[in-house]
Amino acid sequence: MKIAIATIQDQVCEHFGYCESFTVYDVENEQIINKTKLVNPGHRPGFLPAFLSEHGINVIIAGGMGSGAVDLFNENHIAIITGASGNVDSVINQWITRELKSNGSICNEHQHHGDC
Repeated sequence: MKIAIATIQDQVCEHFGYCESFTVYDVENEQIINKTKLVNPGHRPGFLPAFLSEHGINVIIAGGMGSGAVDLFNENHIAIITGASGNVDSVINQWITRELKSNGSICNEHQHHGDC
């Protein structure tokens, strides 16, 4: 399973579309077998869900995202976890141990970076 975490430096990004990169973890049998960075090619409406799907992502973790992105991730069969924060390695470990729960955080305004 491939899990992508929207990342700024080594922290979960507040809004997935404005992250610097996606930290991608390959997880099998509750073990991280690989960790890579996937550079965010840019925030464009509707682009990132398909981009991540093309890279085999099964789960996206972020602080928040807009309702349009939620719909597109659902169409691409990518599970969504919002409301995450903190160090990405800590967050993936919370996901592996099933401690990480989505709060359903949907961003309603996108005029400025960090509006979630």
